Amino acid sequence: MGSILNIGARALVANELALQTAGNNISNVNTPGYSRQSVILQAVQGQFSANGYFGKGVEVVTVQRAHSEYLTTQSIISGSVSAADSKRLDQLKQLEDIFQGGPTGLGAAVSDMLNSYSDIVGAPSDLTARSVVLTRADELAARFRDSSARMDDLRLGVRNALQDSVAAVNTLASRIAVTNFEVARAIGTGQSPNDLLDQRDFLITELNKYVQTSSIEANDGTLGVFVGGSQPLVLGKVSTPLSISFDEFGDPAKSKLVMKRGTATNVIEEATLGGGSITGLLHFQNNDLSDAKNLLGRMAMAIGTTVNNQHKLGIDLNGAAGGDMFRVSALPDGLASTTNTGAATVQVAIQTTPTSGASSLAASSYVINFTGAAAGSITRESDGQTTIFAASPITVDGLTIAITGAAAAGDRFLVSPFNDASSVFSTNFSSPKALAMANPVAASAGASNQGTLAMESLVARSVPAPAAVTITFTAPGTYTRSDTGATTYAYTQGQAIEYNLVTPGSTGWTLKLKGSALAGDTYTVEPNAFPRLNAGNAEALMALRDVPMFDGATLTDGYASVMSEIGVRVQSATFAADVSQSIATNMEKERTSVSGVNLDEEAAKLIQFQQSYQASAKMMQIAQSLFETLSQIITG
Repeated sequence: MGSILNIGARALVANELALQTAGNNISNVNTPGYSRQSVILQAVQGQFSANGYFGKGVEVVTVQRAHSEYLTTQSIISGSVSAADSKRLDQLKQLEDIFQGGPTGLGAAVSDMLNSYSDIVGAPSDLTARSVVLTRADELAARFRDSSARMDDLRLGVRNALQDSVAAVNTLASRIAVTNFEVARAIGTGQSPNDLLDQRDFLITELNKYVQTSSIEANDGTLGVFVGGSQPLVLGKVSTPLSISFDEFGDPAKSKLVMKRGTATNVIEEATLGGGSITGLLHFQNNDLSDAKNLLGRMAMAIGTTVNNQHKLGIDLNGAAGGDMFRVSALPDGLASTTNTGAATVQVAIQTTPTSGASSLAASSYVINFTGAAAGSITRESDGQTTIFAASPITVDGLTIAITGAAAAGDRFLVSPFNDASSVFSTNFSSPKALAMANPVAASAGASNQGTLAMESLVARSVPAPAAVTITFTAPGTYTRSDTGATTYAYTQGQAIEYNLVTPGSTGWTLKLKGSALAGDTYTVEPNAFPRLNAGNAEALMALRDVPMFDGATLTDGYASVMSEIGVRVQSATFAADVSQSIATNMEKERTSVSGVNLDEEAAKLIQFQQSYQASAKMMQIAQSLFETLSQIITG
């Protein structure tokens, strides 16, 4: 009777535990990170007799969680990549909102300003037309500053988000370290601590939403968690905090993820981080936002410099030379690396000779690597193109980079010429009379000319204008000048006649005639005596609309190229985010198909184990009945 009773009791306990486990699964169906658990049963070893081995019932071996290490790892990684792509896309959409098109966009402001000169061309002395020009210039400058300020706000928001994310990572890492300790202690009992393992996996999943990690399990059951490939974030029950810092140049526009262990500081390069929202934020701040700042800054610098250069070649209503129309900041000096040992400093300016470099500027930062006191290479960060130099100053992409002092081999400098150029962009004066809209020189044909000569263009190269020069044609193909005596010069119909014969186009003026000349025909170029009646410089300023300026695009098309650049990045990021989100969703479905709780399945198990429990109880009831019958027979 005892064997039957023992078998029933064991079965009763085993099925009760199975019911308890199924109930636990059902109650945790919505618990994040919970893995379905199952009671593992095995038959108790049978008892030998002459008639064979007789079973002694069932016993519970352990409670096992449904877990696939491979699917869990893949789900974590794909979720981490998706978090990075989604976070970068969110920031890019905010950046795209800054670069709006239409009548309120920056591109329209550029066109409106340049087109406003047309009213002055028709009425050179009209103060109302001149006031419109200044108003349009103010609007342009205000839109540059507004766009720059909004990007600065976006950068501040990203930096705050990075700080918050790193704080969350440090908190999760500490909790993983504590859980590691509890897991190691529980494993010492010889059984798997399923709930602790689920908790640790959930913490690691949450951690990977911020930064992608890799894990290695130790012999004691603890898990080593690493970032950036090999940097230990958690080892056993010890975690190492992360922080956000500037790069080696101290550039406030960029951030780096840093791990400090004791006195050692390790910079975790962005390229090694993989996924996670921190990676997406760093990529956006260090690349997308920095590039957008460069694009906007280059646009402001090129437009301001080009308009200023042309405006200074005119004279105002009082005959005074024009000044800078826009206030453009000086380009910042190069930032020295914290590892530099030399005494060099780097100064940056826009190239001025032989011509202005404003039309050659590239929207990029540069890294200078020294191999000697004034020798080395300069790398354009936007595309990696490298220029070798052996002396100072260096001329590259319309910039002049001067080196003061001696550099040591291995010294590095960062040159970011346009990062803040748009933030200080403003007009330089407010008086419409000070607009230098007149050409400082005027040309007139001789009264007795017999040929068909007519002026095609007269371009001033410097102010004040030089003294009057009369060009006298001695034949259709030769002429003399009043300022050089009897010297004869060759002339080809349609060619430009330069005032400066040594360095053409640098000073004075450039005159281009059309038609044919006869001997004795003359043309005189002299200072403009009637600036109130002339709008030659206004015409020249208006003509800047079609000057190639931004990587081949015209001045008025520069903003369109900026919008296109940002738009392409948004489209690319949208595609990447959609793909990674789809992969992450599918991998999580695969994981939950193994580890997740199926209510229908658990309901069926409840019925199954309930019936087994009832049958076990019935077995014990029968054993009791048999025992009572036997007792009655013996005592009767």
